[in-house]
Amino acid sequence: MATESVPTAPELLAYVTDLRADADRMDGYARRLRGAAGTLDGCAGTPGWSGAALERQAAACATAAARLRAAAAALLAHAGRRPPR
Repeated sequence: MATESVPTAPELLAYVTDLRADADRMDGYARRLRGAAGTLDGCAGTPGWSGAALERQAAACATAAARLRAAAAALLAHAGRRPPR
């Protein structure tokens, strides 16, 4: 029979740090995608659909970042700590 281990507070805080780093990374991807959309918007021969597709991807990245931050805050609360403001 397998036993489940319960993460300790330091382990939970490490997960919080990782989630926040992933959220920052996703925000960075969103910025890069929006930058690419802006650059391609001025280029001749760029397919008309590319800007909208890049914006959808950027929005998905921003949504993922927000969800990762929410997960980090919930995990932090579970660990008994308040999120920084």
